[in-house]
Amino acid sequence: MTDMFDNIVLCRKCNQKMKPAKLVRKGFEMRALICNKCGNKIVHPADEAEYNNFIRLKNKVFKVKLRLVGNSYAVSIPKEIVDFVKEQERMFDDLVRLSFEDAKKLMLRFD
Repeated sequence: MTDMFDNIVLCRKCNQKMKPAKLVRKGFEMRALICNKCGNKIVHPADEAEYNNFIRLKNKVFKVKLRLVGNSYAVSIPKEIVDFVKEQERMFDDLVRLSFEDAKKLMLRFD
């Protein structure tokens, strides 16, 4: 199946050829087409759906247990978060980075 973004797309407002671009929303990169004349934008539907899924997960609060495992504590990461990260990264590594963001906030990075 071909992607509509692989074709020439004319702006609905001014009938000019739209140019490919990248839009970044909250660190989330999306493919788009932008009209240089009027500024009309079309975001790729698949990227828009992934972004909406990200916002849904971001706004959801997960309650997880802190467990003692040997001399360390463990926190389980909900499967839907890991599945989302795997889908975004394509090459998922089981190692993550954990650091303090401030005195009461930990950051977990999957990159």
